[in-house]
Amino acid sequence: MKLNKHLSVLAAALVLTLQVFAQSSKTKKADEAYDNWQYGNAIELYKKALTKIENRTQKAEALFRLAECYRHINDLKNAENNYAKAIKAKYPDPRAQLYLADCQKAQEKYTDAITSYTAYSKLVPNDPRGENGVKSCTLAQTWKDNPTRHEVTVAPFNSKVMDFAAAYVDKKYNSLWFSSTRDGATGSSTDGTTGQSFSDIYEVKRDKKGSWNTPSLVDPNINTPAGEGAMSFNKKRNTVYFTRCPKETKKTLGCKIMVATQKGKGWGPAEEIVLCADSFTVGHPSISPDETTLYFASDMPGGFGGKDLWKVKLDKQRKPVGNPVNLGPMINTPGDEMFPYITESALYFASNGLIGMGGLDNFKAEISGDGFSTPENLKYPLNSAADDFGIIIELKNENGFFTSSRPGGKGQDDIYEFRLPPVLFSVAGVVSEIESGQAIIGATVKLIGSDGSSVETKSDATGNYRFDFTPDGKRYVNANVSYTVSATMEKHLSDSKDFTTVGIEVQTDFTKDLLLKEIKKEPIRLPDILYDLAAWDLKPQYQDSLAGLVKTLDQNPNLVIELGSHTDTRGDNKSNEILAQKRAQSVVDYLISKGIAGDRLVAKGYGENRPLISDKEIAGLKTEAEKEEAHQKNRRTEFKILREDYIPKEDPNAKKAPKIQNVEEEEEE
Repeated sequence: MKLNKHLSVLAAALVLTLQVFAQSSKTKKADEAYDNWQYGNAIELYKKALTKIENRTQKAEALFRLAECYRHINDLKNAENNYAKAIKAKYPDPRAQLYLADCQKAQEKYTDAITSYTAYSKLVPNDPRGENGVKSCTLAQTWKDNPTRHEVTVAPFNSKVMDFAAAYVDKKYNSLWFSSTRDGATGSSTDGTTGQSFSDIYEVKRDKKGSWNTPSLVDPNINTPAGEGAMSFNKKRNTVYFTRCPKETKKTLGCKIMVATQKGKGWGPAEEIVLCADSFTVGHPSISPDETTLYFASDMPGGFGGKDLWKVKLDKQRKPVGNPVNLGPMINTPGDEMFPYITESALYFASNGLIGMGGLDNFKAEISGDGFSTPENLKYPLNSAADDFGIIIELKNENGFFTSSRPGGKGQDDIYEFRLPPVLFSVAGVVSEIESGQAIIGATVKLIGSDGSSVETKSDATGNYRFDFTPDGKRYVNANVSYTVSATMEKHLSDSKDFTTVGIEVQTDFTKDLLLKEIKKEPIRLPDILYDLAAWDLKPQYQDSLAGLVKTLDQNPNLVIELGSHTDTRGDNKSNEILAQKRAQSVVDYLISKGIAGDRLVAKGYGENRPLISDKEIAGLKTEAEKEEAHQKNRRTEFKILREDYIPKEDPNAKKAPKIQNVEEEEEE
């Protein structure tokens, strides 16, 4: 695909070594152009030579090289056509089958691509690219049908030719450098690889209204008649690392990584960072945040495929310390890995060897110790069936830029801007009285988050409350936080509800109605807590009946309550009072075990003095089973509120409660 084009145009034309065949005099000039990455020139020369070649072996090789030229300039339709012709002409290199499949996948011809990848797997069963290609064709459609939340737009400063590999210049992300082959280049030569001008580096700035100005060439110490591109700035933005590719057409010279530092308002002379012999190529530099390690792409020996990602330590003078180190098989594949972008926590890069949607795909690998986690495909729309690469991302969010050759742009390659819009949440409900259902006006509603946030409001004239996001971007309910929303009102038991935004990736409006119970002098009957005859132990199956009381006491920390237990009328009164006291105490003990302060609880045994069903009523029941059920209902526990002025004892080890901000006050601010 165009990855080789970009390595020659902007960062390093990394060409796989082809199997050597007997050279035909008819293709000599075409082969010279091809070997020097002059793909645009080579195409015309191979097409002319193919009209004269009769030898089948030489014709197959010429067809393959013609297909390679088209692939390098991203003419996938012609590349596919000529790979198919080379295969039909019995070209022996199995890569023709692999590249045919790659071209088909990049054009979203997934059924044809699966057939071609399967054929390649039979030819080279040990190469994972065949099996991965089949998987990627299936996943590509799934990812496209289920896009991520990223919003992608083509940048307005693109041209009709190639614009690619943007880099942030300022800390506010309002200035970019990028590579382009547009008119106005520093040199007058034409790059034989693409038929366009050699790439130069341009700068573009965004004003306060969000509009981009017209791009302009950067300092002449950066741009030369050669090709420049794929750059990376240090944290202070006073040093830039970039790629420079020579324009010689008769030599095989690799691209180089250069470094320049600011000098006044401009830049000083660029110096080469020597990483390997001239016969190999390096490019796509990315400097680590601490400026001690340089990441780059290269075809130097010791890799896993065509182009690999490497790193090298730099000293304070920005000179290499020791030999470059390959990033290893977790990152690199038999395919191509390029365009690294290193941050404090992750490595972003492009690959066509990992499972992806088409040509190059953008990937992310978290930094893990001295290495990296398994790379994650960034999926659609940050990837597509076309080439997607050169991703950069802001430090504190998922906004950034990348390059793509997908349809819908202005030129062959375009820079796209992406942003991850925030997932917006709200919570709302009605505060009402539990028994009458009437709305409660002026109840205090608090929203407390697991992130330490706290805010409160009042229920309105209809009992409604709402914590919402505001037009100016203020949000009360944030992503990946668990919340408790509660309502309190004088002379009422409060209520609370829990909810969480953890793991939710779509806008959600939570509804949490809150029910308050008026505090009365009459005892409040708990759900059935029944006891066996003459027993006082709290049965496990009835412990759940007290969960609501535990919650009520937690929500109303100023309450002191009485737990009153009752017996049936059988047995003598004195024994029943003792039994009832023990039953009440069993409930108190259980509540204490759940963290309720003991001095908020009073156990009271009423014995048989306050039956729900009188002896006369029981005597009138027809069956013994009905009579026993009535006696059991008399064996019960109730609670009533004694006081509302309890002051909780301060726990010296407890964290201070978060400051509560009033919603209305925030909005006024």
